[in-house]
Amino acid sequence: MSADHGPATSSQVSAVPALDRALTVLECLAQSRYGYSVSELSRRLSMPRSSVHLLLRTFEQRGYLHKQARGGRYRFGWKMVTLLRHAVDGVAIGEEARPVLAALCRATGLTAHMGLLEGGDVVIVERVEADSPHRVASWVGRRMHLHSTAVGKSLVAYLPPDEIGVHFGSAPLPRANERTIATLQELRRELQRVRERGYALSDEEYEIGVRAVGAPVLNGERRVVAAIGVVGTTAQIPDHRIAEVAGAVINAAAEIGIRLRHVHAVA
Repeated sequence: MSADHGPATSSQVSAVPALDRALTVLECLAQSRYGYSVSELSRRLSMPRSSVHLLLRTFEQRGYLHKQARGGRYRFGWKMVTLLRHAVDGVAIGEEARPVLAALCRATGLTAHMGLLEGGDVVIVERVEADSPHRVASWVGRRMHLHSTAVGKSLVAYLPPDEIGVHFGSAPLPRANERTIATLQELRRELQRVRERGYALSDEEYEIGVRAVGAPVLNGERRVVAAIGVVGTTAQIPDHRIAEVAGAVINAAAEIGIRLRHVHAVA
């Protein structure tokens, strides 16, 4: 077993020169209203013109910078703007979701959490634990499968069909137990049901004896940026209570979306 020596100090970690130069270029461009040409950046940063040109061309090819036809100045492209919007969304979502999740937890008596899509998983980023002796294990940073969780289904249900295939591929889906969705065809049918009723249900698919209800959070562009849900035992969420719990989750998700749109409107 390897020992944990703690985080490395600044003296133990060497900077990556190429990355350092690239970030320096971006920071300089961020301070300019009209952008800079290769020559202007080279002079301002005291960097070789060839190095600056190579960095700018790379950013341009990846869509992060745009070169103006007149003057040859480089400015931030739409991909950079989109990246920054995602970052702002991530911060805003957490801040706006916490009080809503707390209220949802109090109203339902169930642990409430929020997840984001990361790679092929849903990652729990916010959580409010219910004060109950029958708490279900959940923690910030936990990674879970998309196809067998309520928050996961809520995140992918509104993706374009081809993107759903990219996330899951053609191989059989991992199964936690006999109730877990095992094929992409079965998952597509389940996601259609999620869209029809407005919420997702995980009925002992991730863990026997555990149920969860989730719903998507939409930002100002009506895009799914997160999903929230509540989780409890099958005794805490019996059949006759699913509709009531689902309504509370849907309303909470809508409230977070409204808060996000307000944040962007006043930003």
